[in-house]
Amino acid sequence: MIKGTISFFLIILALILGCQNTGEHMNEQHKKAIENYIQSYNSFDIDGMIKDLDDEVVFENIANGEVDLRVEGIAGFKEQAESAKQYFTQRQQTITSWEMDGDMVGIEIDYEAILAVDLPNGMKAGDTLKLKGQSEFVFEGDKIVAIRDRS
Repeated sequence: MIKGTISFFLIILALILGCQNTGEHMNEQHKKAIENYIQSYNSFDIDGMIKDLDDEVVFENIANGEVDLRVEGIAGFKEQAESAKQYFTQRQQTITSWEMDGDMVGIEIDYEAILAVDLPNGMKAGDTLKLKGQSEFVFEGDKIVAIRDRS
């Protein structure tokens, strides 16, 4: 009887630990997908940016609590990303912190870019733009289904 109880306990323990490892593995996959996205963004590699995106991805840019840009679908995302390249000669997002919560991963970033064009707010081509922001990535399986950028 005791031997059977110990065996049952070991099986349950193995299942619990196995589930925890799967979760950590998924988080590691999510982290790698986000790191690839950021690295590709920094190097203006649009094909690299969309590599881990779901075909129905939803992208939102949120400024001052208001959604000022919403794009649905990978084709729209790619078009928007291609068009945004023209505004910068150089750009760098640096991840400063991570928060993983199931299928949602939040990052905080430091952003620095050199403008290629004059902006309506008075910044000129050649000026350096520095911001802090947050991004949320929502996953289904190993694909990113939503990105929310906040600044």
